[in-house]
Amino acid sequence: MSHHLARLEAETGVRLVRRDGRGIKLTPEGAILAQRAAEIVGRLDAASEELSTLAGRNRGRVRVAGFQSALSVLAPVAAVSMVHLHPGIDLRLIEAHPNVALRLLREGEVDCAVIFRYDDGEPEGVRTRYLFDDPMYLLSNREGDRLADHRDSPWIAGCEHCRKELLEACRVAGFDPRIAYTSDDIIVEQALVAAGLGVTTIPGLALRSHRAAGVEATEVPEFRRRILLATLGSPPDPSATAAFIAAFQDAIEQTMEA
Repeated sequence: MSHHLARLEAETGVRLVRRDGRGIKLTPEGAILAQRAAEIVGRLDAASEELSTLAGRNRGRVRVAGFQSALSVLAPVAAVSMVHLHPGIDLRLIEAHPNVALRLLREGEVDCAVIFRYDDGEPEGVRTRYLFDDPMYLLSNREGDRLADHRDSPWIAGCEHCRKELLEACRVAGFDPRIAYTSDDIIVEQALVAAGLGVTTIPGLALRSHRAAGVEATEVPEFRRRILLATLGSPPDPSATAAFIAAFQDAIEQTMEA
């Protein structure tokens, strides 16, 4: 292994590892190379799977990573359609936060990822297609249908990594919310709202997947997230992936118009 590492360092012209006690650790350059190697191996595996499908050695497979509410609201409708229209395609679903889903996609562990973005630009290294805008809703159990109406209310927010957009929306409305409860679980959030312990915001898809009794929901103008579907490589997509994308888009039309 030391010989192979030495050759790699000679070829790249940078140090890839450094000694750490009795072991070794990757340098920042080594970490980048390791990440890219994982992505390359994953893409080779995906290409092999696609070639096998075209050669008729199997009937196709599509692996999809997506966030919770997309999988609970839209994916089941798409999956049923796949069973009827493409019974030979093996559909596999993985629940994952968008950041994790994108990593799985880049490493070839999945074939497409259903993700959301706010105003944080397009993800790098993947091809995305816009699906729809998912509006945000203010949840409370009393009167007051604007964020500013609840400037003095206790608020329920996600973890520190997941509350940035809520905090920004409240600041635009002219106040800093007092975070009294922290939860990323929509059932917990709505239970707290229904009990009168606080208010929060929630995406429309999440509200479709679960709505507690006693909770009032009001759409917040100009506060929304974009739902995207990400794949790798240039078009056209592999046949199994293309079949799922078509089924998923049909599921959006059926569900969001209902």
